[in-house]
Amino acid sequence: MPPIRSPFLARAATVTAAAAASALLAVGLSAPPAGAAPVVRDQAAAPRATVASTLDTLARRLADGLADPRTRAEIGRAVATGPAPLASLGDPGLRQAAAGADQAVLAAKGLPASLGAVVQVRLALPQMRAALSAGQAPLVAAAPNDDKITTILAYAPGGQVVWLDAKQAPARPVLVVEVDTAKTVPAGLDIVRQAVAAHESAARQAVASLADGGYWATKVNAVRLSDDEEPWIKGAAEIYSIVGGFGLDGHPKIDIVQMPYLDYDGTTYYPNQLLVHFSAYKYNLADVVMMEDDGDTNYQALAQSIAAILLTITDQGAYIPLVNAILSAIPTSWWTDDPDYVDSWYTLSTSSSGHLNGAAANGWMEVSPYWVAPL
Repeated sequence: MPPIRSPFLARAATVTAAAAASALLAVGLSAPPAGAAPVVRDQAAAPRATVASTLDTLARRLADGLADPRTRAEIGRAVATGPAPLASLGDPGLRQAAAGADQAVLAAKGLPASLGAVVQVRLALPQMRAALSAGQAPLVAAAPNDDKITTILAYAPGGQVVWLDAKQAPARPVLVVEVDTAKTVPAGLDIVRQAVAAHESAARQAVASLADGGYWATKVNAVRLSDDEEPWIKGAAEIYSIVGGFGLDGHPKIDIVQMPYLDYDGTTYYPNQLLVHFSAYKYNLADVVMMEDDGDTNYQALAQSIAAILLTITDQGAYIPLVNAILSAIPTSWWTDDPDYVDSWYTLSTSSSGHLNGAAANGWMEVSPYWVAPL
């Protein structure tokens, strides 16, 4: 699921339609239709491949491989039951290309190479399974990171370009090349947590002693993100929240809370998840910024940005909302290239209860106080 964009965050164009057309013509392809998502193929022009360009290159390589009936049958069997890692599929050339894409994606996301295979292929929609099983040749497309696109660039077996309607799924099966965010998000959030922990003070001893007697937390009973009529090609979301308040030492304290159940917008979830733990805060208030990894988040950049908050904000004797500080610290490119922001909630307290709309009106939560008793 693409993240729900805040109405006050404008999206800047990264390349013009003319530049995209020139890039396609340079490799002998027809120019995209008006309004199509721009595609840049000149990898030498960029110092480092982006996640989007890496996935697109691999999608075309996979489509080339599907011209072989044996490879097509193998891929079809692999995706019949769910997503499959591409580095273990197809001919040696395809496996090598997928392994290279794994490393390029990990580098672009600031993740260690030891994480291994993180690029996968899946069938876009379950209803396409019958046509694929019947032997119909699938199209291949890279997962887009923009939910406002009107057309999707896909490739037929052999590499021919096909443009698809982003709102109307084709009858023909489509294979989607994407990042396995279920694997990369936990690893990336661990990097952020480690960076935060390195900047937090010795106030943890005081936190531990306070927690010995129990403490109040905020529990999420239900949560829902707005329905934004997303493209059919998008898969499940990977949502996490940055929870911020002032620690017992008077410096900002940041917690990263993964919300792996929050797969799709337009759906209400009932997680009963503890979101804010007030044992660690000086004031009876905390803020929440909800984010999504659409496959392109650089966790090293996120960790450095959040660590900067811990170094630059000090306690002024009264609670200061941290939402704006968190949003300001996040790299500017995320607002122009990567749709990662979902929504935010200001000043949750130990008494917060009931229906709380997000500040960007892109979601709501039902919360209640929860007493965490000692063992």
